[in-house]
Amino acid sequence: MSNKNWQFYDMVINGLPQRVKYNEDTVNSLFIPLLQKLTDIQQREQRRIMAFLAAPPATGKSTLLQFLEQLSHEQAGTQAVQALGMDGFHYPNAYLESHTIERDGKTITLRSIKGAPETFDVTGLRAKIKEAKQGKSLWPVYDRKLHNPIPDALVVNRNILLVEGNWLLLNEPQWHDLHELADYTLSIKVAPELLKDRLIQRKIQGGLSEKDAVNFYETSDRLNVERILNNQVPADEQWQMFADGDFIKC
Repeated sequence: MSNKNWQFYDMVINGLPQRVKYNEDTVNSLFIPLLQKLTDIQQREQRRIMAFLAAPPATGKSTLLQFLEQLSHEQAGTQAVQALGMDGFHYPNAYLESHTIERDGKTITLRSIKGAPETFDVTGLRAKIKEAKQGKSLWPVYDRKLHNPIPDALVVNRNILLVEGNWLLLNEPQWHDLHELADYTLSIKVAPELLKDRLIQRKIQGGLSEKDAVNFYETSDRLNVERILNNQVPADEQWQMFADGDFIKC
């Protein structure tokens, strides 16, 4: 880690100022070439294009996309991109609390597995992706204070759209052909054990006790990570994430 040239960047993430770091070599060898590739696709197609970034939770994908958006405005020769998330397509909590699913022979509420594919409105996501690619559109966002989606909160107004989410490349019914709507796809793979502490700490910061956070990891987050890593449609490009938060191209 000591021989890496870490650069620090000031950003606003989820409404709060934060300082993030990326390896300068990775910015130059992965991030900028990705932006150039997307610019080339847009110029060739002469229309609005969309790229997917699929990765497990706690890999920093929303921060990465916001950084790529910021970088696209600063980098000569690349078009400005707009970062979008699929978290706004969570079903509202009222829906999750009133609907159930069978797991291991038990009937449980969708709220208890919030974040799993079944807790997302994939039909609405598909429709919004099509609308966005056809022209101007509104996009939902997830409010982390209300813990609920806010419909039509964001105006889509760029010609290159980057959408991040856990399940965008999921190879399961209702999801498996979603990737066909993307002009380019990127996935991040990571050793599951690297995510455990991150996911538990995220829940503790969100207000859960350590015991409840560990229980949620074992009953929900861990299963989601395994489901993502083991059952994805192959991406056009794949990166490996390491414990220090750096990436390499596979």
